[in-house]
Amino acid sequence: MTGWQIVAYGTPAPQGSKRHVGKGVMIESSKKVKPWREDVKQAGLAAREAGAPCLDGPIAVRMIFTLHRPKSAPKGRRWPDGMPDLSKLCRAVEDAIGTAGLWRDDARVVDYYRLAKVWAGYDEEALPMPGVIVLAREVADGCTGLLMGGAELARAERARFTQVVG
Repeated sequence: MTGWQIVAYGTPAPQGSKRHVGKGVMIESSKKVKPWREDVKQAGLAAREAGAPCLDGPIAVRMIFTLHRPKSAPKGRRWPDGMPDLSKLCRAVEDAIGTAGLWRDDARVVDYYRLAKVWAGYDEEALPMPGVIVLAREVADGCTGLLMGGAELARAERARFTQVVG
């Protein structure tokens, strides 16, 4: 199976809500989406330079967002079940991946093995700081849902982060 993986650090921002500014011009409501998409695009371009292929068949994806856990979150809460909207986070990343040339079109995605938003330290696939892990593979007939490796990639990133900071 052909595929690739990327890790992009930054503050995940949702894409999707637009506002009208006049004369038929629409702009993103969130000022955070442009820098976030740029972070993901740069990670994608680095993967392309390292030899990652542009996927053009049916694609299965694993996408795990790590969000900053606010201090106001109750101690017993394990999941970031508020804003931002997971599907809008996904949309921003899908578009940035396309801009980086890692897939021809996000319409090729036929399966999400895991699509999640988590807090650092609360999930085995969480990064050490805000960002996203994306693993994508072209799939053969009947072979969707075989994407493993998110936890291993997250562990490697946490170890690398510990070495850099520690």
